[in-house]
Amino acid sequence: MNKILLIIQREYLSRVKKKSFIIMTLLTPLIVAGFYGLIIYFSIQGVKGTFNKVAVVNNNKSLTEKLQPTKNIGYAYVNQSLEAMKSSLKTTEYDYILYLPEFDISSPKGIQLIGTKQAGLSLSNRVSGDIEELIRTQKLKASGISQTDLDGLKTDVNIDTKKIGEAGKEEDSSAGASTIIGTAAGIFMFMFILLYGIQVMRGVIEEKTSRIIEIMISSVKPFQLMMGKIIGIALVGLTQFVLWIVLTASISTLAVSAFVGKDAIAQNTSVAIKAKDGTSISPAVNSPVDSPVLAMQKSLASLDLTKIILVFIFFFIGGYLFYSALYAAIGSAVDSETETQQFMMPVMMPLLVGYALSLSVVTNDPYGPIAFWLSMIPFTSPIAMVVRLPYGVPDWQLALSMLILVVGFIGTVWLASRIYRVGILMYGKKTSLKEMIKWFTYKN
Repeated sequence: MNKILLIIQREYLSRVKKKSFIIMTLLTPLIVAGFYGLIIYFSIQGVKGTFNKVAVVNNNKSLTEKLQPTKNIGYAYVNQSLEAMKSSLKTTEYDYILYLPEFDISSPKGIQLIGTKQAGLSLSNRVSGDIEELIRTQKLKASGISQTDLDGLKTDVNIDTKKIGEAGKEEDSSAGASTIIGTAAGIFMFMFILLYGIQVMRGVIEEKTSRIIEIMISSVKPFQLMMGKIIGIALVGLTQFVLWIVLTASISTLAVSAFVGKDAIAQNTSVAIKAKDGTSISPAVNSPVDSPVLAMQKSLASLDLTKIILVFIFFFIGGYLFYSALYAAIGSAVDSETETQQFMMPVMMPLLVGYALSLSVVTNDPYGPIAFWLSMIPFTSPIAMVVRLPYGVPDWQLALSMLILVVGFIGTVWLASRIYRVGILMYGKKTSLKEMIKWFTYKN
């Protein structure tokens, strides 16, 4: 046991003392925050700043209502033919031509959006939505409904989602927050397991090719060496993860208070509603005009973040130990990293399948049979369970998944150790899968 602890200490300290570890640990939260900040910023600016002028050529006599300009699209009806507009489009101020042919408004066909450049999906969807709203309005007016009545038909609805807990009490819930947290946890789990598992494999290959392992094997057993390396790198990953959580939380808090908080205060104090008599009425603090920050805080408050983080740490350690034992076996069986490809694919495929299905099937149906079995099978449970957790997982399922993962880790370590003890001393020979199977029968 003391020898394993010494190996753990060596693996841990040799990595956390590296400048690259310190720099990446400090910079990663900033890089991630900046990356997503830029995506959100440019997405918002793209939506707000995009404005297209569209010339409408209306040849449909039955369509008497007109498209009204919006914040992103300026519609202008022209009295020219479609062919004339096509030939002169480059010299006009218009970006696109919207052609409305003669059609029955109950089944519109042949509508075209023409431009000198390909219209984006967002623009196409907006124009389609505007035309659908236009036809709907005309149909309603044709049935005798006035414009005032039409305006009264439009109602914004906000739904507060609730769920009944195991104790029978009603609890707040948020599908949006659960999806965001679950998706982020699944992505980070996939990255961590892959990143640190490959580090184990590279460490074994490096020691094997430099022949250092021959000296180490004279003092410790192969199993002790493998377990020390796996646990040591696991502690490195756990240290980095905890630091990232602390740094990310600190950066997020400062960013919200510095930027979003000011916007929320300004919005709550400056926005006013005009009454019919012309007087201004300031909205209440909890009115729908409030900043979305309050809604986000309410959504996050409905989640047990402490439980999510603790369970994430458990499945990170369990999933890492499960896969890193296999990566250690692969590293011991080859002489260079280029030879690992034939063995890595069978190991990575279950992880990739779990990742893909968790972010598609599990987020859409977290209580279905596929989600259940994905969160039970050790090859996929580290990702599937952390994705399911924000939606609410029964305690017995969580306990069963943890138990199966621990048993799976023990079995994986036993299998990997049978390969590791032979593979670390094999040099100059390309190992096949058939050869690795033979190593299981070798006696100590």
